[in-house]
Amino acid sequence: MTQTPKNIAIIGSGLVGSLLAIYLRKQGHTITVFDRRPDIRTIKFSGRSINLAMSNRGWKALRKVGLEDAIKEIAIPMDKRAMHVVDQPMYFQNYGKDGESIWSISRGILNRKMIDLAERAGATFKFDEKVWDIDLPEATIFTGAAEKSKWKEYKYDMVFGCDGAFSRVRHKMQRRSRFNYSQHFINLGYKELTIPPNDDGTHKLDKHSFHIWPRGKFMLIALPNLDGSFTCTLFLPFEGKTSFESITTENEAKRFFKTYFPNVRKEIENLTDDFFKNPTSAMVTMKCYPWTYWNKVALVGDSAHAVVPFYGQGMNAGFEDIYMLNQYMETYGDDWDTIFETYQKERKPNADAIAELSYRNFMEMSSKTADPKFLLQKKIEKWFAEKHPDKWTPVYSRVTFSDRPYAEALHIGDAQEEMMQQIMQIPRIGEIWNSDEIENKLLHLISEGQ
Repeated sequence: MTQTPKNIAIIGSGLVGSLLAIYLRKQGHTITVFDRRPDIRTIKFSGRSINLAMSNRGWKALRKVGLEDAIKEIAIPMDKRAMHVVDQPMYFQNYGKDGESIWSISRGILNRKMIDLAERAGATFKFDEKVWDIDLPEATIFTGAAEKSKWKEYKYDMVFGCDGAFSRVRHKMQRRSRFNYSQHFINLGYKELTIPPNDDGTHKLDKHSFHIWPRGKFMLIALPNLDGSFTCTLFLPFEGKTSFESITTENEAKRFFKTYFPNVRKEIENLTDDFFKNPTSAMVTMKCYPWTYWNKVALVGDSAHAVVPFYGQGMNAGFEDIYMLNQYMETYGDDWDTIFETYQKERKPNADAIAELSYRNFMEMSSKTADPKFLLQKKIEKWFAEKHPDKWTPVYSRVTFSDRPYAEALHIGDAQEEMMQQIMQIPRIGEIWNSDEIENKLLHLISEGQ
């Protein structure tokens, strides 16, 4: 169905706001994007980024508007994890089947590219325009230099809030009766560091791997960039014995890296400079409902469902919001009441599911990936999945390499975990893990559960 063109404002020029602008332009709408920040194409990025991991859902959303090839040019495929475990040689864990990869992209580079593409599609961007208030029933926004300064007033047919976890649009919706909202900060901060390229521009570590140094309550990760560098992210508790709070001097920072990351500390450029210069950022899970107000205002991406970054699905989930919203627009045409109602009802359970999965994945990445029993369990699952691909798809593959609902991945993953706990209790499992006995036991458990 075609839509009657509307005059629409998008608040937020990040990845989700820029892609939504492209989708809405393709539907024939007039689009203005507001952002309180300066144009990021004109400034150095802030040193608080975790490299993005684009996977199936993100690529599907880009493919729909013909952008997949353009974005792949600025991305590097990673088909495996490289595990840097204490007192062991580095080893690899493949992500999925042959050819299945997640793709490392610098957030700053991608965001600049997406704004360029949205402008090319005909969207207008207004940077350094802070939205202070929004009249929800009228879809009118008010911008100004400061909260107490004189405000400009802009009237639209519709407003989309793509302004992140601390959304100004959602903040106004929270004041409505029966609006549910929660936020949960984990006691873990993150800080960006950099591994520079070799002198000849090549990567110092394997460039097709997602590198992880799991250390129990904390970890370091590194993702490759096109220029031969790696963007590293240190995840560490805010307070406690080993924490950001406990590292206050250059010598303490050097000692910390020498103790826990000896094989990479020499590679990290400006280790102590970056450690104290780059901000320590917090991570929040944010849930709310409803996501829409009448047929006037809708939240998309982090403003509706911020998640912690440990499944690499924040951007992918936001892009999938847009893809699904577009599907409903094509189905229901000008019936925006039904579009918005269907959008929030269908997406909310999936947003809750990926929030839960993301939280759990930190536990897996930081501690379980170094646990021999956990590694054996994963080996059994992989072996069984290869023999019976119709009966067993690992939860990671369901999230990352499929477009089935996140809620389904969570539900099936929980059922699989229950079965595997029974398998892991079998005597001498380490010796007989790939035997007919184990295969038949799993087949029996699956048929019982169906």
